Amino acid sequence: MARAPLLQLTGISLTFGGNPVFDGLDLTVQEGDRVALVGRNGSGKSTLMKVMAGMVEPDQGSRVVPTGTRVGYMEQEPDLSAFATLGAFAASGLPEGEAYKVDVVAEGLKFRPDAPVSTASGGERRRAALAKLLAEAPELMLLDEPTNHLDIEAIGWLENYLRDTRTAYVIISHDRAFLRHLTRATLWIDRGAVRRQERGFEAFEDWREQVWAEEDEARHKLDRKIKAEAKWAVEGISARRKRNMGRVRALQALRAERAGQIRRQGTAAMELESGTASGKRVIEAKGLEKSFGAKAIVKGFDLRVLRGDRVAFVGPNGVGKTTLLKMLTGEIAPDAGSVSLGTNLEMAVFDQARATLDLSMTLWDGMVNDPDMRVSGRSDQVMVRGVPKHVVAYLKDFLFDEMQARAPIGSLSGGERARLLLARIMAKPSNLLVLDEPTNDLDVETLDLLQDILGEYDGTVLLVSHDRDFIDRVATTTIAMEGDGRATVYAGGWSDYQAQKALSAAPVAPAPKPAAKKPDTPAQAPKEAPKKSGLSFTEKHRLEALPGIIEKLEFEIRKLVDLLADAELFTREPVKFKKATEMLAERQTALEAAEEEWLALEEKAGS
Repeated sequence: MARAPLLQLTGISLTFGGNPVFDGLDLTVQEGDRVALVGRNGSGKSTLMKVMAGMVEPDQGSRVVPTGTRVGYMEQEPDLSAFATLGAFAASGLPEGEAYKVDVVAEGLKFRPDAPVSTASGGERRRAALAKLLAEAPELMLLDEPTNHLDIEAIGWLENYLRDTRTAYVIISHDRAFLRHLTRATLWIDRGAVRRQERGFEAFEDWREQVWAEEDEARHKLDRKIKAEAKWAVEGISARRKRNMGRVRALQALRAERAGQIRRQGTAAMELESGTASGKRVIEAKGLEKSFGAKAIVKGFDLRVLRGDRVAFVGPNGVGKTTLLKMLTGEIAPDAGSVSLGTNLEMAVFDQARATLDLSMTLWDGMVNDPDMRVSGRSDQVMVRGVPKHVVAYLKDFLFDEMQARAPIGSLSGGERARLLLARIMAKPSNLLVLDEPTNDLDVETLDLLQDILGEYDGTVLLVSHDRDFIDRVATTTIAMEGDGRATVYAGGWSDYQAQKALSAAPVAPAPKPAAKKPDTPAQAPKEAPKKSGLSFTEKHRLEALPGIIEKLEFEIRKLVDLLADAELFTREPVKFKKATEMLAERQTALEAAEEEWLALEEKAGS
């Protein structure tokens, strides 16, 4: 049975700044559709969604919505200036007496309808916009990154809501698990054209590779045909000029077809360079306590992070994930307990708020004025992992063109801003990466590349994310923050955490009843389990001494590194340079051995 169309776009063409975004685009959304809208950052996904919503007028083409069909759009930056509270905004499109619908979705999305607009954060405003759309329940919902600023619990609630609704919807999202669970068709924007496949996001990557392989084969055949026709033209055209002009025109047409093919956008040339190896022990936290008023962030929290670990922090919004991260990296102090950072740490930070980006600056100025990237006396160069590079060439590595280099950062999409921030932190060597919500707004290809880079990175990674798929692919340890100061450490990623949590919550089987006692047999006291042996006297003494030994070695290593930093030492005093180099290698080996011994004794003492 044919489904009725809810929205039809025909021959849509749109140009921004002289560059065509779409040309002759057609698409239809029907009743019951559950569609993923995918494409590279900057390909026009959000723009297309605004055309679908009737918020952007195309240069050419038509938009048809049947009479009585409502199309709702979740605004990324809603205008709440006319409303006192978030709830008043969310209920503004509802008939009188139906404001209760906002309260229903507000509970699932975790936002307070009575919160004043004047103090609301960007995340709260977006949640209010999403609540408004869900409460109004139009026949077609257009959802642009609905999971941004939602925690994992709220994402789960939204998944269940959308799974059960009869409303059709189109979703843009970086959250692959969310798209896999909900979609049954895929719209793919690629080089200004839209393709549709009647399968959900689960099948997208295989479909994309198949399309690209077919394109490459067709291009290869076209190149061979042009080569053969050009050879014929050179060898015999003068003798047959009059009767073969049609063939010459055909050759020109083939060349025009080849020239008109739009080249696929490559992947970003991301690269992370590990700096000097950190010590074996990167972070040691003991008995951490932190509260804000009556709200406890952590109570009695212990954690040991070793070199090469990938630690993910998960939990509801506002539970204190970023606060814990800042305590572990020494940015803020705990109320009680201690944090010990390892040696030779070179930290790079990706912050959730993108606060280090000055939106009024151009990309060019933002890069060349970064203190970590500035090249003295050169206004067109940036320092990339110790080597000067032209700012436009480096921006091109991250898929920005020359025109964008002169555009303000504020004109970039969310995904492009995330890419720019990655470009800045990847320009310098590091051995400790702190990533606070790095996946927001990134496209699938960039996410894949980021995962591969993190997999090959020699350093340590601390990660806050609500992206379950990304956590599964990257994390070796997951710290679940559950509120009231509870923070539990689990081995593995998100799926491992869920499995272990379910296992620990499973009811314990009742113990079997003891067999009936024989009348003449005296009762025997149960045998005590043998106690595990602790540390010997010598081992206790060694454990107490090791922190001082480690501190002394770290001090000596710092002094030797400072000495060897003198670029002229080798030519001025080659013997001293050789001796210092040998001593540095010895001290580093001794430090690693001392840290390994300390870790082993700590494990034994705690067992």
